[in-house]
Amino acid sequence: MMTDLPVEQVRTLLAVVDEGTFDAAAAALHVTPSAVSQRIKALEQRTGRVLLQRTKPVRPTESGAVLVRFARQLARLERDAWGELGLSGAGQPTRVSVAVNADSLATWFLPALTRVTGLCFELHREDEDHTATLLREGLVMAAVTSSADPVPGCTVRPLGRMRYLPVAEPGLAARLMTGPLPEALSRAPVVVFDRKDDFQDGFVRRLGRTSAAADRHHVPTSEGFCEAVAAGLGWGMVPEVQAAPLLEAGRLTLLAPGEWMDVTLHWQQWKLDSPALAALADAVTATAAEALRQ
Repeated sequence: MMTDLPVEQVRTLLAVVDEGTFDAAAAALHVTPSAVSQRIKALEQRTGRVLLQRTKPVRPTESGAVLVRFARQLARLERDAWGELGLSGAGQPTRVSVAVNADSLATWFLPALTRVTGLCFELHREDEDHTATLLREGLVMAAVTSSADPVPGCTVRPLGRMRYLPVAEPGLAARLMTGPLPEALSRAPVVVFDRKDDFQDGFVRRLGRTSAAADRHHVPTSEGFCEAVAAGLGWGMVPEVQAAPLLEAGRLTLLAPGEWMDVTLHWQQWKLDSPALAALADAVTATAAEALRQ
């Protein structure tokens, strides 16, 4: 019967996931690759589960993700304990890993980090519909997400609504608005963030058409996306805070006055009595209350 999880083996699992390969984990842990392999094999035998997908980079299985999350929480608690004792934690900075969507990162999220002192941040950029996956896999401690359903072992706080406006460069907008807008948008060139981005399609479906055009420009940065729309590559749904100055300057035109789409954002984090996570959560929710629609 399994009575405990050997800390050395669990830490080795985390190192393999973070470093991506057994050899890199061995270098980080200052042991041989054979020792890493033996520890992982022993942990898999102890749990009776396959914990890693032997790909490049290595990925945790569903069972492995549970132990990776445990290992990261254990490391977080250890660093907090060092801090409360007034010690340095063997020279390791107090690091917090967070998943955040690109639009939040480009608009309101970074000012929240400046409200917290004594922390180092490791940010993972991911779509708000997928940031919860990084939490579930134990790759981050907290996330800005569109999901109100808590990941197992996590708490949820509402942050507010981020508004998106359908806009285009004035010349393109004039051409699109000569006839029925839903039909025009379904055929017009469109800017999307990446292949997972169906936000523009969702707006077109809301107007009664099937989807946006196949003529798509993929621009995977928030700032670049906004500039691509303003440059006339295609129409797009731009965050209100980014669109407002360009609308005022005449670089963008609102395609459908009175129409928008809101994304409700939430803050999810581990259920962990961690001063670092608590301070960050307070800073994020306070900043969101000022920057997002409530």
